[in-house]
Amino acid sequence: MAMKLFKPTTAGRRGMSVVHYRRLLTATNPHKALTAGGKRGVGRNNVGRITTRHKGGGVKRNYRLVDFTYNKKDIPAKVESVEYDPYRSGFIGLICYADGERRYVLLPQGVKVGDTVITSDKADIAKGNRLPLKKIPAGTFIYNLELKPNGGAKLVRSAGVMAEVLANDAGYTNVKLPSSEVRKIIDTAWASVGAVSNEEFRLINWGTAGRARKRGIRPTVRGSAMNPVDHPYGGGEGRQGRGTRRPKTMWGKVTGGRKTRRAKKYSNVFIVSRRVKKGRKK
Repeated sequence: MAMKLFKPTTAGRRGMSVVHYRRLLTATNPHKALTAGGKRGVGRNNVGRITTRHKGGGVKRNYRLVDFTYNKKDIPAKVESVEYDPYRSGFIGLICYADGERRYVLLPQGVKVGDTVITSDKADIAKGNRLPLKKIPAGTFIYNLELKPNGGAKLVRSAGVMAEVLANDAGYTNVKLPSSEVRKIIDTAWASVGAVSNEEFRLINWGTAGRARKRGIRPTVRGSAMNPVDHPYGGGEGRQGRGTRRPKTMWGKVTGGRKTRRAKKYSNVFIVSRRVKKGRKK
């Protein structure tokens, strides 16, 4: 297990845990040619107004230019390093193609320095290799999944997640996504074999508010602690319930139980079965 636990020397340290990166990573500094600077959005739009609350601050980051297009086909590449990326939960790896070009890619579990990966419709079903969906047998776990051919990996990119190929039929592949939704995807779209690395990320206990602030997460105030003018749950003497029949957002929009997906969304026809709802059964 690569988790690092702490002695309870303070209240914040009690229960705190981190992934023991020294055991897993092989490089500390990124490949400079594949990094970029830039201003982070921190929840603001193009005129500087907050559109997503609770974002801002945090430690300054270098952006790693990760390749999600995989447009170098039939050229083997060797994994040179396993690295941390502050912009994503999974580990990235620096790979060197046989023609000398280097790129960052999202690494799967079990791939280490020295391993060879390839993007090819004739590739073996091995971790890190990338193939069209029609060439991947049923029961195989995949990640970095495209929605359309050569459109770039869009789905299944978070730490520890994977999708499963269920069946190939009539030009489409049925894929079970991490949410448990089963979706049809055109079988000429590409996917990588395996599951995303850093599977223990979900076990991290951040422990203190300070660690959250360093990650760029600002505090969240409970609606029931506000005044009536500021939130539908606000007001009352002492601690109060929400006082409304249905749960609502700060702007009075009903949430929790109301369907928000458009009835005529273009991708409805590709959903074979909807996700299984998690939580308490009523």
